[in-house]
Amino acid sequence: MFDRSNGSLSLSALNTGASIAFARNPTDQIRADAERLSHIVLEMQRCFVLHLCKELAPGNVSFPQFFLLAFLDQKEVLTMSAIAQKMGHTTAAASGLVARLENLDYVMRSSVREDRRKVMVCITPKGSALVQRIREEMVGNLMKILEHLTPDEQKAWLHIYSKIYDYCQSK
Repeated sequence: MFDRSNGSLSLSALNTGASIAFARNPTDQIRADAERLSHIVLEMQRCFVLHLCKELAPGNVSFPQFFLLAFLDQKEVLTMSAIAQKMGHTTAAASGLVARLENLDYVMRSSVREDRRKVMVCITPKGSALVQRIREEMVGNLMKILEHLTPDEQKAWLHIYSKIYDYCQSK
């Protein structure tokens, strides 16, 4: 059940698949498990996004801007078209995203000498520092969660999330 007073899901909402735990066939069980996981994932996202929102607000950085910064932090330089593709935006929308980050001194743009139409974008030290600070905060929060798991559960969680990550990267 969703509690509007604090914006959280109760345990009964997380157990929506419990009534069909003895599903008639494997597809029904997978569906029941997927429904339960959808509630869990949404609650985890709410928890992490609310915290991330508090961290980003002082720097006036949106989620898409932060996700772009995090991606740029792993690459040396990207073209605007590569940014648009990664973010699922048009080149014009990506250009606006980059312009806002450039105004905050989190990224730099430059043109390629051979083809002035080609714009390259790289993260600045200030942008990298923001990404690093947020990642450290996330690591601290994940460590708190991991403390509630046994070593075997910790390894299993990492293994499962690694598989999910690989799947997402292939899409």
